[in-house]
Amino acid sequence: MIRLSLVGVRVEVPSNQPIVLLREEAPGRRYLPIFIGQPEATAIVYALQGMESPRPMTHDLFKNVLEELAARIDRIVITELKEGTFYAELEVLLAGTRHRISSRPSDAIALAVRYEEPVPIFAADSVLEEAGVVFESDDEEEQVEQFREFLERVRPEDFAP
Repeated sequence: MIRLSLVGVRVEVPSNQPIVLLREEAPGRRYLPIFIGQPEATAIVYALQGMESPRPMTHDLFKNVLEELAARIDRIVITELKEGTFYAELEVLLAGTRHRISSRPSDAIALAVRYEEPVPIFAADSVLEEAGVVFESDDEEEQVEQFREFLERVRPEDFAP
């Protein structure tokens, strides 16, 4: 398992397809871009920017249910990439028992960013080996530019085997 950190949500041009971008934590240099839906992108961005809706959104509701049950998300694991689709699991602790719940990575991340304490995100080694992207430069601004160039070229089907 490789620990990742959330870089943010970007939009692939010209299709306007949102991508959640994760980065391998030190000493790694790989990024993991995952195409996501617009609703999940909005849910992640709202939480990252501290925006609140007048009524709970779906991810807020799920967080509230977990808290009411005294359960907590221990971590998110992106488990596999199969036929161009990423799979993940929420690892939830409830009464001392660990439960693994199948999830889309985007929903897991949208839920995780709603917590004050960071929820660790991991990916299976095989996922990063298959879909990880390395940018040549150590300069952060240059990496951002390289990522923009990558977004201009990449398509969802590029992740299909």
